[in-house]
Amino acid sequence: MTHHLAQINIGRVRGAMDSEIMRGFASRLLEINALADTAPGFVWRLQTDEGDATSIHVFDDEMLLINMSVWDSVDALFDFTYRSDHLELLRQRADWFHRLDAHFTALWWVPAGHIPTPEEGKQRLEHLNAHGPTPYAFTFKQRFAP
Repeated sequence: MTHHLAQINIGRVRGAMDSEIMRGFASRLLEINALADTAPGFVWRLQTDEGDATSIHVFDDEMLLINMSVWDSVDALFDFTYRSDHLELLRQRADWFHRLDAHFTALWWVPAGHIPTPEEGKQRLEHLNAHGPTPYAFTFKQRFAP
C-alpha cells in the first residue's frame, strides 16, 4: 500500500470540556478513541499525552476541537465512522457541538508512513471549503483515488 487516507474533522463545542453540557461527550472519549485504535484499517490518530486531541487548537476559535486520523482506506474510515459504536456519538453530535455552516470533515491521501500535522489538516479543510471537493481535499460523498 503506497498511500493512506488522512482525515480531519472539527466541531465547535457548546461548552468547556469539563462543563456539564459536555459531560456525555467527554465521558465517552476514552472508549471511542480505544475503539478507533483497534478498528480494522486504523493507522494513527492525533493525541497528546492525555490520549486525546481536545487541547490541540490550530484555529483562532478556542472552542473548535479538531480530530485527525490516518487509515489504510476510505472504506476503513467509513466503516469506523458509520458502522461502529462511533455512530451513536455522531447521532448525539448536536447535544455537544454547534452546527457549522461549512465542511467540518476533509479527507486526503498521504504517502504511507506520513503523519499529517494539525496545520496540514487545517489547510486541507480550508481548501475544501474554498474550492469544493478536489484530489487535494475531498469528502465521503465525492471521493478521489490516491
